[in-house]
Amino acid sequence: MLQKDVLEDLLSLIKKLSKDKVFVIVEGCKDRDSLVSLGFARSRILTLGRKPLFAVVEQVAEKEKLVVLLTDLDREGKKLYSGLKKDLSERGVFIDDALRNFLFKYTKLRQIEGLDKYIERNR
Repeated sequence: MLQKDVLEDLLSLIKKLSKDKVFVIVEGCKDRDSLVSLGFARSRILTLGRKPLFAVVEQVAEKEKLVVLLTDLDREGKKLYSGLKKDLSERGVFIDDALRNFLFKYTKLRQIEGLDKYIERNR
């Protein structure tokens, strides 16, 4: 169970990011759906699916200057995150790590697709 102040901070961070309509990259459709249920704009979320990373980087770097990378917090997600962060940063895209770092530090959540349910259980 999350402490009340930690939950409030998490909700505040999510609300700010969704209100600012930040561009978010996630691994799959279930991750996207979880974020949409939390108020993120579906049109501002890119799912990686099976797209080659170089193609994703080129597509995103052409249009975005600020990106939130919400790959899962497991081994594969960390690997994707590392590669995307490096390549996007080299192309001048700033990576906002606030939500990812918060999830790592204050929650046991490791799959983004469960974020909405995780919050619901802790309310």
